[in-house]
Amino acid sequence: MTPDNFEDVEAEFEALDDWDDRYRVLIDLGRALPPMPEALKTDATKVRGCASQVWLYPTRDGERLHFAADSDAAIVKGLVALVLLLVQERAAADIDPAAIRARLDALGLSKHLSSNRTQGLASMIARIGELAA
Repeated sequence: MTPDNFEDVEAEFEALDDWDDRYRVLIDLGRALPPMPEALKTDATKVRGCASQVWLYPTRDGERLHFAADSDAAIVKGLVALVLLLVQERAAADIDPAAIRARLDALGLSKHLSSNRTQGLASMIARIGELAA
């Protein structure tokens, strides 16, 4: 079963000792991400600074933001889905990139991701912060 909130991911990560199992959780999160229409995968929605292809497309409903997102790499798509658990359907004013980084750091991701993935994750968070501003 795929976690449907960040707290469930935290609990799963804590219950798993092996990082291969944690990567599987991330991959499952990515698989559960709603499909992003191909028409939204444009140069304008592409996240710069990611080695993999990552797209973020925001829409607003009043103050709340909704993101369509995708990646061409399984683990990166899982990282996108993980970040979205922290920002999806939240008020733009409540989206704090520093708080997102802190929550992700608590999972120990930075110690287990390649430098390219770590940089890409930082680029995703920064882009979400720009879109929320």
